[in-house]
Amino acid sequence: MRLYDSLTRTLQEVDPIEPGHVKMYACGPTVYRYAHLGNLRSFMLYDLIRRALQLEGFEVTEVMNITDVGHMTDESSAEAVDKMQLATEDEALTPDQIAEKYTRAVFEDATALGVWPADRYPKATEHIQEMVDLTATLVDKRHAYVVDNGSVYYDVTSFEGYGKLSGNTLDNLREGHRDLETDPRKRHAADFALWKAAGPRRLMRWPSPWGDGFPGWHIECSAMSMKYLGERFDIHTGGTDLRFPHHEDEIAQSEGAVGHPVVSIWVHAGHLRLSGQKIAKSTGNVVLVRDLRDRGFDPLSFRWLCFQTQYRSEMDFSWDAMAAADQRVKQLRRHMAEWVPAATDLGDAAKAYDARVREALTNDLHMPGVVAIVNELDRDAAVPPGEKYLLFAGGNGQPGWDHVLGLDLERDATSDWQPTAEMRDLMSARDAARVAKDFARSDELREQLIAMGVEVMDTADGTSVRPR
Repeated sequence: MRLYDSLTRTLQEVDPIEPGHVKMYACGPTVYRYAHLGNLRSFMLYDLIRRALQLEGFEVTEVMNITDVGHMTDESSAEAVDKMQLATEDEALTPDQIAEKYTRAVFEDATALGVWPADRYPKATEHIQEMVDLTATLVDKRHAYVVDNGSVYYDVTSFEGYGKLSGNTLDNLREGHRDLETDPRKRHAADFALWKAAGPRRLMRWPSPWGDGFPGWHIECSAMSMKYLGERFDIHTGGTDLRFPHHEDEIAQSEGAVGHPVVSIWVHAGHLRLSGQKIAKSTGNVVLVRDLRDRGFDPLSFRWLCFQTQYRSEMDFSWDAMAAADQRVKQLRRHMAEWVPAATDLGDAAKAYDARVREALTNDLHMPGVVAIVNELDRDAAVPPGEKYLLFAGGNGQPGWDHVLGLDLERDATSDWQPTAEMRDLMSARDAARVAKDFARSDELREQLIAMGVEVMDTADGTSVRPR
């Protein structure tokens, strides 16, 4: 398995520190609003990496954090407020209730998109002590300093190579990275907060050696990733917007504390765009999972749509493309139902298809190539139907392609769905109309069946229906 490493800007082979066992950390959601499809595309990346590695026979342990504290609106202002606190004021709920509500929602949305659960979901608020301890270590090692109000900043000039992930060097960084943290107490404009002194309006605060305060955004991932995966682990994922400042600062913190590289490969997902604009909460340009359902789409079809663009490239979302993806996924499920029973072994032609899919996956998860191969196999009459089924579904204790695709392609094939009595009456009436050559009546009955949510097919045995 070769993945594009954002740090070295090269393809790197996944060579786990512990042979056969890949350890991975994923930057997770900030739980003060619903996750949108742009967020979820990033979460689908770690899911895709995990599934593909498992297909190759690796064991995978994955940790994803839950950020329930630390994102500020504008730290250059005396009126700066944590976004979690803003949500509490908007919804008249406590911070814990806000976090619980939106954590549950993002889990539900991720499940709807076929994203498997991580092995651990550490919450920032449950790891404040680890963040305080890591901050104290960085102060002791002279990578950080305390200012007179009790805030603690990382001294970016103390870390050789700061900017190597994002390409942002110290001489061209503007104040505060994101127009934030313009504190005159800082030694360098690019220094970032490890711990912030709590102001009078601050609702979420904790004690520390430097006074009551709260952790900076970046310190949480350093503290929690190393707590659960160790001082060296294999893969770190996130959206491309996190490369700077979040992941850049995470590298400085983690490596500054332990004195060596912590992450072997950094992998980033590209932006999702709608109408030429990045999908983001800040712009209000969002599409939610529930919007897919409201338009009658299976959320799993969003996976197929995403597979048509390389994960690290920007991707344009449109409702027309979503409709086409949904139609194609449902078509593949119907074909699977037609291909049963599965074969027990693969012939040479099917084995060649399998080799091509596995090569595409190991080549930086080249899912557009996998999509092309799937479509080619679907049309190839030279491969027996049972072998096609075996390729997708797997067998003999081995996973198939759908282990990675995650499209629930066996849904129709394994369903015990049966037409209702009313449907059967309409089907019989339609068959009688066709025998009588009353095609107008036959078409009318067909439309009634379609309106009941089924696909109507003419077979040698008469009218047949199946769920659409």
